Amino acid sequence: MAQQQSSTPNAAQRLIDGASLNQILGVTPAQEQSLAVIGFNFYRQGKMNEAETVFKGLTALDEHSYYGYAGLGAVALAKRPPDLKTAYENLSKAVALNPNDPSVQANLGETLLRAGKLEDAKGPLEKAFQLDPGHNDAGANRARALVGGLNTIVQQVESRLQEQAKAGSKSN
Repeated sequence: MAQQQSSTPNAAQRLIDGASLNQILGVTPAQEQSLAVIGFNFYRQGKMNEAETVFKGLTALDEHSYYGYAGLGAVALAKRPPDLKTAYENLSKAVALNPNDPSVQANLGETLLRAGKLEDAKGPLEKAFQLDPGHNDAGANRARALVGGLNTIVQQVESRLQEQAKAGSKSN
């Protein structure tokens, strides 16, 4: 008796043909979003290992998982010490998939600031502020506080330098 050929390709062939794992497993967008909520709840609770596992799972299910990359970036930024390279890689992917999330823009800007890339940080931070004109987004508000603190430091340094310059010119 001849073996019957299936009319639907097997999972390996579907992967080769470009199907995502979530398509093969039949994971719906609502189920993916539920997983993202679980990951972000772990993140908020400080359970970074659990959050990272969930977000890695989302990116394994779908290589275009905005929530997966945003979550992995946030976790990498929250580590002590922060993993700035991983944060940058994942947040850049998240921004490319959805440039209109002020929290992710703020996280990317903060990552660049912490890496000492001040000019590069300017774009994402400004975008975060533009996307949150009502000051409702916690991530954008954190970035505003960070930028405000940096501005205060810069003003204090400039003031001290001016005082030193005045004191130096008086002694000459």
